[in-house]
This record gives sequence, structure tokens and C-alpha cells, in this order.
Amino acid sequence: MISDDAPKSLELENISRRFGNTYAVRELSLSIAPGEVICLVGHSGCGKTSLLRIIAGIDTADRGVIRIRGEYVAGPSRFVEPEMRNIGFVFQDYALFPHLTVEQNVLFGLRNLPRQDARTKAMAMIARVGLTHLTSRHPHMLSGGEQQRVALARALAPGTDILLMDEPFSNLDRGLREQMRDDTLSLLRSMGTTVVMVTHDPEEALSAGDRVVLMRAGEIVQQGSGYELFHSPNSRYAADFFTAFNKVQGIYRNGQIHTPIGAFPSARQLREESQAVAYIRPSDITVTTAQSGLSGRIVQRVLLGEIEQLAVKLDGLEEPICVRSLDHRPPDTGEVGISIRSEAVLTFPNP
Repeated sequence: MISDDAPKSLELENISRRFGNTYAVRELSLSIAPGEVICLVGHSGCGKTSLLRIIAGIDTADRGVIRIRGEYVAGPSRFVEPEMRNIGFVFQDYALFPHLTVEQNVLFGLRNLPRQDARTKAMAMIARVGLTHLTSRHPHMLSGGEQQRVALARALAPGTDILLMDEPFSNLDRGLREQMRDDTLSLLRSMGTTVVMVTHDPEEALSAGDRVVLMRAGEIVQQGSGYELFHSPNSRYAADFFTAFNKVQGIYRNGQIHTPIGAFPSARQLREESQAVAYIRPSDITVTTAQSGLSGRIVQRVLLGEIEQLAVKLDGLEEPICVRSLDHRPPDTGEVGISIRSEAVLTFPNP
């Protein structure tokens, strides 16, 4: 746990940015410790990229204060230009210069150094990302993963200890994306780099960030570890963003939500006899024999590799519930029993 009074790499206080009557970022405050990896996540248009651009100085906030390494760099009385903030930025499309080689692209950010010193630093960073054998190639001769590493080397070569990344892995195929993400974050953590990464992928946010910051309409909805946001979402919006749920309507009574398929304990205290909804994850449902649990009938099944997704019709519910199971059942299985892990059920008031 990072102490509140620990030194910060980055501090945002009441940042707002408005376009006409629409807020891209609204009264947002966030503190990031040195070496921390933050994932900004949310649906398109929630303000993630706008916030990165404001931090970098590419765009200017309408109000609020930014401090980088304790230095006041943006606010009512001061604005430090982007090139003076010593922050690296990896764009979604990498923004490599097509007419320059790998070495020349990385050297671009070192133009203020003597030529030999710049080349020494550039080659050291190119070696760090494993591209020494490709220094003379141009971007069109590289794979997507190699281009991503060139962009990373260019951003880090000047000695930046804060790196902003906007959807840096979204252009890569799934298998390569996961490998590149793991390798990149491992490198950045070994260097002690503070990272603010934008993603729209819930799984990427949960797995990559030391802290996940969920945004909506320019505001922070919830922040915490991936485990906290996944297991203890503070709203229906937060719950729905990170996973799909079966949603069963019920009535809140005496600390439980009473539904057609059973009563579930509620961690939230709601108004007695009020309408409520139980959120049940497909993975928290177990398929048993027809003689145990709730009686159901499999009406659809989809093989997702290791996981089999089932649609099970239960008495009392109009729509089948979704179940995800590691146990592949025989194709002729019809009648089954259903057991729900009641302690994992989330409960929310029904608007």
C-alpha cells in the first residue's frame, strides 16, 4: 500500500477540460507514486486520451493544477511546454517517422545531446528493447511488435521516468499483444518507470495495472487494484464494465435479495422492501447432476476452448442464465442441476 504522504511522480488536482457544453475531463484529481503503473480504462469518449494529452502538455486544461515530480507545470499561473516536462509518450499508432531508420527514430528525441553521446544512449536503449539487429531498418520493414518497441525506445531514450501510453498494444494480434504487454511492463518496472496507460480492454486493465482507474464522462468512477474493482465494484456501471453478469430481479428484505431462484445476502443496505437486482457471474455457477441444486435445462452450448458456455433455462426466469464451466458435458446432456455461489453474488438497487 502506497502511503498518502509518499513523494509523487504526478499529481492532478481538479482538472477540467470542456469542448462547448461537453466535458472531456471534469474536476478530476489523481496522484501517482514513482514506479506505479496506472491503467486508465473506460468506454470510448470517457476522457482517457484527453487526460493523457493534458498531462503531456499537448492540450491545456481549462482549470486545475498539474505537478510533475513535485514541480508545478500547469495551472492558472504557469504552463511548461511539453518538451520541457521530460515525459515520454507512446501513441496508439506509434507515430514513427517512415523515412528514418530504427536508430534515427530513437535518436530524434536526443537532438540536444552531442552526437556521440546521443548515439551511445540510443544504442543502449535499442539494445534494452532487443532490436540491436534491426537498427538500420525502416518502420515498414518491421512487424507490429517491433514497431511498438521502437516507439518505446524512442520515448525512454531521453531518460524519462514517466511514460504515457495510449492503447499501445491494441494494433497487435491477441497472442502477440499479451506477450508484448508482459515484456514491456516487465522492462518498465525494472527501470522504475512511472506509467500511465490508456486501454479500453477490461482484461488488460485488470492484469496490467498496479492501480486501475475507471472513468466515465470525464470523471473517475472507481479506482483501486484490479481485484478490488473486479470483486467489489461500487456501482452497476463498474460491475458491467469488467464482466458480463446474469441479472435477476428481486426484493430487498432483512439483509437479503429475494429472487425467483433463491435469496442472496446483500453487502449493501438497501431500503426495506425495495426493488433490487442480483448480479451473478457465469463463473460463479456450477452445473451439477439433475438431482441436486436448482433444476434446469441446457438450451444452448458454445465451446470457447477450455471453457464451455451454457445457456440454462430455470423455472421462474424468462431468460436462460449464462454459465461458464471448465467441465465439458456430453452433447446429449439436457436436464441439469445448478448451484450458485451465493457469497459471490453482487447486489444493487434497481433504478
